[in-house]
Amino acid sequence: MATLADKLTEQAPVKARTISWSAVAWFGILLIAVYYPILSKLVRQWTTDDDVSHGFFVPLVAGYIAWQRREKLLSIEWKPAWWGIALLVWAGLQAYLGMLGAELFLQRSAFLLSLVAMLLILGGTGLVRELSFPLLLLPFMIPLPSVLYNQITFPLQLFASAVAERSLEILNIPVLRDGNILELASQKLSVAEACSGIRSLLSLSFLSLVYAYFFDRKIWMRWVLLIATIPIAIVANSARVTLTGVFSEIDPSLAEGFFHEAEGWVIFVVALVILVVVHQVLNFVYRRLRPESSIPSEPNEPKEQGLA
Repeated sequence: MATLADKLTEQAPVKARTISWSAVAWFGILLIAVYYPILSKLVRQWTTDDDVSHGFFVPLVAGYIAWQRREKLLSIEWKPAWWGIALLVWAGLQAYLGMLGAELFLQRSAFLLSLVAMLLILGGTGLVRELSFPLLLLPFMIPLPSVLYNQITFPLQLFASAVAERSLEILNIPVLRDGNILELASQKLSVAEACSGIRSLLSLSFLSLVYAYFFDRKIWMRWVLLIATIPIAIVANSARVTLTGVFSEIDPSLAEGFFHEAEGWVIFVVALVILVVVHQVLNFVYRRLRPESSIPSEPNEPKEQGLA
């Protein structure tokens, strides 16, 4: 009489699930072809607008994370959700309305909706759920709508100039502030939109999620680090404006040109280091509160899903 072990060894090996890659390629080519005019303008803006220059990296990072999960994607059941057709129609109407109203954000977000709709039609909610995190990264490649952008940047400009004014007074540097304009003895500094900190805020927010994904298995840490980027980016930008005022007193030429751009990169790197320090401090506190979880976190594995 055959034992259970013998029966198990006699079973045929499980075949890997086959996917219709021709259908995937067809849908992908069709999606890019339909949205090519919108995507080409988006890529062009990445090259000219420093606020979204990180947009080049977003699809690459999201694609790499999706590729890491390829084994899981092959193991799940691809069950088409046909209500994705309704979402696809909605996205098409949104893109059309965006083109009629010259609203770029509506057009570009319609592409993301169409992408989700295609995934639903191909593999259903299980596929979208497994790709939830890389999909949630993709909005970072789209510039904020103008209305929201203006509502965010101007308060940031006023805050950075106010902090710089107070800091320069502490350093005994005479300064007079009028809104977002700082009048120094050497020259007048205007805290423009480019110096509002929105650029570092968007880039740092994206990097915080990617960093937490690869270096921490705790999903809640992604939310915490994402929230932490807000004060870090704002304070770092205020420090940059203050340093610009200090350097302008030494040599007015240091407040513009290459040196000013290099100063921005240095401050951004410092902000990134602060984010890493915050992560290490949070992990230290977490281990102290949860002794049983004192084992160091390993790099994230593809099996985790989403931000929640």
